[in-house]
Parts: sequence; C-alpha cells; structure tokens
Amino acid sequence: MSHRVSETPIFVPGVWGPYFSAMVPGLWLNEGGQSATGKLIEHVVQGHVAFPELQSKAAASAQSIYTYLNSHLDLIKKSLPVGFLTVDLHVWPDFHGNRSPLTDLTLKGMVVGLTLSRGLDELALIYLATIQAVALGTRHILEAMEAAGHHINTLFLCGGLSKNPLFVQMHADITGKPVVLSKEVESVLVGAAILGACASGDFASIQEAMAKMGKIGRVVRPNHEHKRFYDKKYEVFLKLVEHQREYRSIMKSS
Repeated sequence: MSHRVSETPIFVPGVWGPYFSAMVPGLWLNEGGQSATGKLIEHVVQGHVAFPELQSKAAASAQSIYTYLNSHLDLIKKSLPVGFLTVDLHVWPDFHGNRSPLTDLTLKGMVVGLTLSRGLDELALIYLATIQAVALGTRHILEAMEAAGHHINTLFLCGGLSKNPLFVQMHADITGKPVVLSKEVESVLVGAAILGACASGDFASIQEAMAKMGKIGRVVRPNHEHKRFYDKKYEVFLKLVEHQREYRSIMKSS
C-alpha cells in the first residue's frame, strides 16, 4: 500500500483519493495499492515443488523460510549483487488483478524465464524475482503520483514485509529512494497507540503525538551503482503488461 499526504488535493489517475483528513488531520491522502504483495510471495514460494525441501532445511537451521531463502541467495550469487540473479527472470505481479495505477482487475500474473530446473536454487530465484516485481509495482505507482504533482524523495515502510531485509533493499534499489524503518518493529501498533493517546487527551493533535511517539530506526539507502540494471528491469516490467494486453487483443480479434 502506497500512501502519500499533501497540503492540497492532487488527483492521480489510477490512485485512490484525494481524501481530506483521512489519515492525518488537515492533509489530503492519496492511496495506491497492489492487489497482493505478501500473499503473492507466499503463493509463489509455497506453490513451488521445492517448498517441502525449503521447509525442512529452514526448520533444521531454526530459521524462517524467508530468512533461509535470503541466506541461500547470498550463497548462489557468487560475485554478483544478489538482485542481478534475475537478469533473465521477470515477473508481472498482478496475479489478482491490478489496483494501481492501471486499475484493471482483468490483468493476470506473468513469469518469463522459467526452466525445467526444480531445485531450491530455482525457488530462491523466483522468490527474488517476485519481490522485485512488487518493488517495481511500487515504482510504477510512485511514478504515477509524481507525474500528477506529488514530490516523493523518501519511502517509509511498515508492516510484516518491512521485517524482510531483502524486500526493503529491493524497494530502495528499484525506486532509487531511501527507505526509513520505524525504531519500533511493530509500527502499526505504534499508530494505534498514537490514536489512543490523542483520544485520551495526552496530546493536543495527532501531529504532536506522531512527533513524540514515532521514532526513526534504520535508514536503508539505494545502491546507486545498480541503477542501470533496475532501470532495464523496469523497462521489461512495463513491456510485460504491454504484451499481455497485445495477447488479449489478438485472442479477441475475429
């Protein structure tokens, strides 16, 4: 989910809003989301033939399956940056339709670059490509917002996926923007506490409560030397949906 607040209303094609005072009193909110992110990653990983092997090895090492996959990617990348492993593997992530910025529920997921290999290496690669696809989708939404007049130079991530360092780093590298994480890992709970503190009268405004209760933790910066690679990935990403629509047109033609 991509939220952006502004002092004046900005209408963004394919992005919900603007809504006045919906998130922060006195400010306008735009909301652009992807139809599936965490569920998509889970679907891809659990649907792979090597998933039982992954479960077994992750359990034996007392790690979550995603921590194990991240470590496995570090093992197979050799001298390459880990993100470069998907040079010929590309995912369009709309397995559940597109919410923003295309607002097309009929779009489908796409994977280009599959082989007959069925091992843990291939599972790790499709996991990585799917995370990159989600981050590319975020870039797609951000570009729509920026084209409409928003100025975005930093991302703030919260929720379960923000606990995955690979997911965070891919968002920084692919969008080219630093990613700020909350000092409190369960940042959604901090948001609830802020609302409660305002309701109880401990603070005069949500803005005051945010300033006192919300603390910045780690800042993850993009690897700018990788920019050319991710620009090319993004070019392919946009081609995927263009081609999907071309295929649909061909199949519907008389």
